[in-house]
Formats: sequence, structure tokens, C-alpha cells
Amino acid sequence: MNTLRQRPRELVRQFVRSDRLRRVLCYAIHLYIRFVYATNRWRVEGAEHPRRLCEAGRPFILAFWHGRLMMIPMAWQRMAPIHMLMSAHRDGRIIADAVAYFGVQSVAGSTRRGGSAALRTMVRVLAAGDCVGITPDGPAGPAMVASAGIVNVARLARVPIVPITFATSRRRVMRSWDRMQVALPFGRGVFIWGEPIELGGDLDDAGAERARRLVEQRMCDMVRDAEARVGRGAARRDLAREGRPPPLQERPRAPELAAGERH
Repeated sequence: MNTLRQRPRELVRQFVRSDRLRRVLCYAIHLYIRFVYATNRWRVEGAEHPRRLCEAGRPFILAFWHGRLMMIPMAWQRMAPIHMLMSAHRDGRIIADAVAYFGVQSVAGSTRRGGSAALRTMVRVLAAGDCVGITPDGPAGPAMVASAGIVNVARLARVPIVPITFATSRRRVMRSWDRMQVALPFGRGVFIWGEPIELGGDLDDAGAERARRLVEQRMCDMVRDAEARVGRGAARRDLAREGRPPPLQERPRAPELAAGERH
């Protein structure tokens, strides 16, 4: 029995260790993402927010939860050059190779551990005028809890944070730490872009923590909105299982820091 349980893990390791097999897997993943995008009816809300920043020549940080990563490249649509922060772990390597087919470059590292080099790289990328994508709860959770890293990058680079999420009416929820949302074909989907969150570069520790909570709250609220748009109420149950805070109307709102399962 233990041998049978270990076999899938060994197969994954073999894929990662073999460049040829990993390329085949990543190409298949990218084709599946395109297939899901082509066979769902999509609605996009708030796309004017990133477009205005791009038109103004302002780089920004694209923020999305790790479990909602799958369809983000299709929302981006090569809007501008972007570098996505990826774990150096084998799962991160697979994701990095898959999103490369959508023109997304990768920065190896984490906003939680061993991330000082990655932080400096992202600040340089933003200073050069490119955008950066970060999963604030990656690479290992807790799910839908933002780390301070995204705030540190934003205030050092003096760029806004633009949150995004997606939901689909047909999906499979993986039993992973992030409850990865695997979108299925032949349904409805929605992308929701949030308003830019502008942070001052001179925030003290208390201000940085308020900013972190604001980013987290906005992103959680957007997940609930996206789930509601596709006729789902599962977001509330999922968040409750993960120990997440109650919806916005049931708790006080953080102070604004803006300047200016298969179904």
C-alpha cells in the first residue's frame, strides 16, 4: 500500500528531473489552460484599472492567491512585460515553465523565506518599468493569508498593487494546501480586477501591517464576489474551513491606505 501511495510522487519527481518530460507536461498544461479559456464564456470586470496604469507607463504588482493562479495568464493577455515570483521548489519550476508559454518570465524565490534576493530582483524589475506578479500566500501558505513581502516590494519600488482573481462555474478543487482551483471547460467564468492599492514609501511597521491586512481583505472580498458572479456560494465555506475572517459586512473594514470538489 505504501508503495502504491509513493508511486505518484515518484512519477512527479521523474517529470521534474527529466527536462524532456517536464517540457511535455508544461506544454500540455498550457494547452489545457487555452482550451478552458476557449470553451468557457468569460466576463471581465475592472480591466480598466491595469490598462490605465499601463497607458500611463506605470509598472505595478499583480497580486493573486496561489490557489487562483491557473487562469491568470489569460487575463493578462501580454498587457505588458511581467515577471512572476515562483518558488524554486519542483512545483514552482513546473508552473514557471508552463506560464512561460504565455510570455511570463519568472523570478525564483519567495516573499516568506529566502526571499531577499528575489525581493531585490523584483524591485529592479519594477524600476526598469516591467510589472511583477506575486502570490502573497505562496509558496506554502497559509492559504489566502497575505505575507508582508508584497507590501515591502510595493513600498520599496513605490508602485501600486493591483489585485485580481477568477472563478468558474465548473471546477475541481484540489486537496492541496491552497485548495487549487482547476477550471473545467464548458461553463462560465469571470475575471475581476481590483482598484490599485497605493502605498506610501515611508510606512512604519504599524502602517505596513495595516497595508498587509488591507491587501488581504481586498483579495478575499474579490474571491467572494467572483464566486457569486458564477453562481457559487462555496467561497464562504472554503474560507471558513481555512480559518479565514468573515465577509466584509460582518467585520470592521481596515482603514484605507490608498493615496489618491468537482461540479
